[in-house]
Amino acid sequence: MNKFVTKVSEFLRKEDGPTAVEYAVMLALIIVVCIAAITAIGTQSNATFSKVASAVTTS
Repeated sequence: MNKFVTKVSEFLRKEDGPTAVEYAVMLALIIVVCIAAITAIGTQSNATFSKVASAVTTS
């Protein structure tokens, strides 16, 4: 049992492998948020430009 506890504690202390995976997950999440924000801004700006264009042409 003591050997098992030692192996588990060594595994938890090591941080080499998981950090690369954590950075990859964070990067993926940042990319998803950026794409969602760009899509939302693009939709809103398109609506705004359409509104301005219709206001200019009717005046």
